[in-house]
Amino acid sequence: IPHVVTDLKNLHSGENSIIWFGHSSYMLQVDGKVFLVDPVFSGNASPLPGSIRAFHGADYYKPDHMPEIDVLLITHDHWDHLDYKTVQALQSKVKRVICGLGVGQHFEYWGWDNNKIIEKNWNETVDLQHGFTVTLTPARHFSGRLFNRNISLWTSYVLQTPSHTLFLGGDSGYGDHFEIIGKEHGPFDLAILE
Repeated sequence: IPHVVTDLKNLHSGENSIIWFGHSSYMLQVDGKVFLVDPVFSGNASPLPGSIRAFHGADYYKPDHMPEIDVLLITHDHWDHLDYKTVQALQSKVKRVICGLGVGQHFEYWGWDNNKIIEKNWNETVDLQHGFTVTLTPARHFSGRLFNRNISLWTSYVLQTPSHTLFLGGDSGYGDHFEIIGKEHGPFDLAILE
């Protein structure tokens, strides 16, 4: 087991880093901002407790270990990417949520401040100012919780910072959208793919 840094609140703010929490959950600290992607810290990746355990390693960290989060990115609303217990525990630490169309309804239903939630369609960009943008890009997947399928958008992201361009692939299967995204937004300093 690799060394586990539990005090994520005191990571050196000038240092770029990525911490993978297992499966699709990771935290990026880039150019002084913290981005958290699809966190699942409850140990469960299903609506039925104990039925589907979260990826090994995801249980090392808890919401209390997290620093203040500038942007929470949610790729889609499956339980192994949008975990109710985790996002509720992180609510006071998150400055803003960026997600695909329809995913914000879960946050609204759970009592989040609507002013924190930004929903966009594919190929739309959120300007975070000071050289940071997030562009929602296509993914090959699907969405849904329980019996409601594909009522919200699944997405990948292009994260542009003052000094780096990153592709966050989401839960995407292979397809020609990767080539299109690369031509339109690349080259990338880092691509994170499932």
